Amino acid sequence: MQRAVLFPVLCSLALLGGAGHAQDTAPPARPVSAQALLTLDDELLFNGSLFGKALISHHESETQKLTAENRQIEAGLAAEEQDLTTRRATISREEFAALADAFNVKVEGIRAAQEAKSRDLTRLLEEERVRFLEAVRPILADIMSRRGAVAIIDKRAVFVGFENIDITAEAIAQLDAAIAEGKLTTPTSNP
Repeated sequence: MQRAVLFPVLCSLALLGGAGHAQDTAPPARPVSAQALLTLDDELLFNGSLFGKALISHHESETQKLTAENRQIEAGLAAEEQDLTTRRATISREEFAALADAFNVKVEGIRAAQEAKSRDLTRLLEEERVRFLEAVRPILADIMSRRGAVAIIDKRAVFVGFENIDITAEAIAQLDAAIAEGKLTTPTSNP
């Protein structure tokens, strides 16, 4: 009976001893640096930088101009339509139909032209955002290199982390400095 109790205890000790021995021969696990990953709030980077602010301001200004132009065109077309409606009683049915068709063609042409302008504004915004990403990429690479990081991930993807891994403010400062030094220009071209 004593032998039946001692055997499992000896087996357990042997296993523990073996496990300890295996740990001694394996290379130690390399600790992961707290700076191995960095985070970035890409919306704040864009909206908080001089580049982003200039692009947003330019886009809003051009959109407001287009909206004002659309309202002016709309008022003109409404007056023209009212005139056509008033003239309807004094002209023949055929003449009115021709004028109405011409008016509809004109309205469709104006609508297409204004929609094209709107698409051009959107395209310009997208092109400038691409230029922004191209401009910020070397800045982010420099920050990664200086911090010894292996990746930058979206700040919203981190459930728990340290504040010092967020590089958004640092990236904004470097991007704004590049603009101040003339290494990068803000969007100023008209569509």
